[in-house]
Amino acid sequence: MDNVCHTLVGAALGRAGLSRRTRFGAATLMIAANLPDLDVLVFATGTPPVAFRRGWTHGVVAQLLLPIALTAAVALVASRRPPAVRGDTPVPVSVPWLALLSFAGVYSHVFLDYLNNYGVRLLSPFDWRWFYGDAVFIVDPWLWLVLGLGVWLASRTHRPGPAIAALLCAALYIGGMLASARTARDRVVDAWTRSEGSPPLALMVGPEPVTPLSRSIIIDAGAHYRTGTFVWPSAEMRLTDERVLKREGSADVQRAREAPNVRAFLVWSRFPFWTVEETSAGLRVTVRDMRFGDRFSASTMVD
Repeated sequence: MDNVCHTLVGAALGRAGLSRRTRFGAATLMIAANLPDLDVLVFATGTPPVAFRRGWTHGVVAQLLLPIALTAAVALVASRRPPAVRGDTPVPVSVPWLALLSFAGVYSHVFLDYLNNYGVRLLSPFDWRWFYGDAVFIVDPWLWLVLGLGVWLASRTHRPGPAIAALLCAALYIGGMLASARTARDRVVDAWTRSEGSPPLALMVGPEPVTPLSRSIIIDAGAHYRTGTFVWPSAEMRLTDERVLKREGSADVQRAREAPNVRAFLVWSRFPFWTVEETSAGLRVTVRDMRFGDRFSASTMVD
């Protein structure tokens, strides 16, 4: 998910009452809810971002170490700051609560990232497989609206009720989207199998922006992909007539696979397809992913 959503989840958890358990509770929750995205620092290096992101800082080792590191950092900052009071009552720093809030924030981040179709490598560095929830679009305005309203009302009323209600609504929405994704996927597989005689080699029935009742379909049919939409409540599958050729077997593509930027792209790609273009400088081979079309690609020149 995007960092606005991550931050709102952390803020809502804080406004729901958790931030009152310890000094710096609210800050700890919001930082922890964004902490795995430390891997954005890869953009300042020469490492291809798509090969690195949502790996080391999102996997099982980071899920254990990042909250501990944040707890230590916040406790160190707290030890160097003057005591705080709330009314006439001192606000203590509770290291156990800082740790619990840090773990809650980090795990909320990993779970939210799992929900979309970009993918997350939950088991890294022991297993670099990508996991996809295919349930909620990476930028979901409905989650923004519900969580933002809950945080705003809780801050205005100084009561945890609106934030708790917002978190419950968000949880119900996410649960519904997960169930919708699973059911839609099963129905697409059944319809395709009846039509073609065998299940697809790979399949995505993923979320679309703004419209939770409509889902995008990508079907790996072997040498090509088919695309379409799945619409609730009619449960209707609509496939386009277009076949997008993979073109993965040509000699030019095989040579292009050796380029470092292309290898890095293929680490992340889920439904790759290739184009070969003749230019004045030679043949340009480009690989894209059906999930994102022209928004992400890698190109190289081949002899």
